[in-house]
Amino acid sequence: MMANTGAGTGDGLDFVVAIPARHDATRLPGKPLRLIAGEPMVLHVARRAMAAGAREVWVAADDVRIADALQGAGVQVAMTSTAHASGTDRLAECAHIAGWSDDTIVVNLQGDEPFAPAAGIGAVARLLAASSAEMATLAAPIDDVETLLDPNAVKLVRATSGDALYFSRAPVPWPRQAFAADRTRMPDGGPWLRHIGIYAYRAGFLQRFAAMRPGRLEQIELLEQLRVLEAGHRIAVALTPEPFPPGVDTAADLARVEALMRGQRAI
Repeated sequence: MMANTGAGTGDGLDFVVAIPARHDATRLPGKPLRLIAGEPMVLHVARRAMAAGAREVWVAADDVRIADALQGAGVQVAMTSTAHASGTDRLAECAHIAGWSDDTIVVNLQGDEPFAPAAGIGAVARLLAASSAEMATLAAPIDDVETLLDPNAVKLVRATSGDALYFSRAPVPWPRQAFAADRTRMPDGGPWLRHIGIYAYRAGFLQRFAAMRPGRLEQIELLEQLRVLEAGHRIAVALTPEPFPPGVDTAADLARVEALMRGQRAI
């Protein structure tokens, strides 16, 4: 398939987007091919990537049915191993297949983000280009205590430089005095930050990342990005310019996204 040849982020930045698409997701089998408004979810995600103006958009797939669903969509498909343990591993193989140079900026856009804003995709690519960090990612302020306490919502803290200090499923930093008095409302002194699971790295570091052994912190929190921090590498963090709606992990999520899509088309 032909690559997208968009106009970039508007500032001449050259980058590619790679979308890991695993067919047999545990909680929602066949997830990339689940229909939203009559079209496969992976196609919606690919369109978001193309709208961001990437030089190329690739889908790293593990099933020929995903490739078939993307015929004529303007993206390229890398058929990757079914044995990969993570999306990072899958994208490392994709980078090898695509033949990207080590300094190519690669944005890892999750395959279950059908409403990922194009502005956010471009923002994480620009952040990496402007930084000497090995990776870049985005965050958003948390404005409700339920999200702050939810272990499925990953939190992060960052240094004054903007680099990530730590990622956790726990509320970090822990507002000791406020929560000692009341854990039913947001404490003062924020903002607390929710991590948005979009990444940018250069293709050479992507290969090194995939080759690293998981560290102790990653094994405790089950957060792959902690492997990078524990190994002493930097991750630059910026606030997203537009909200990232929740992704699709379950059948209930799929129903919610379908309803949202219908609402947008009705406007």
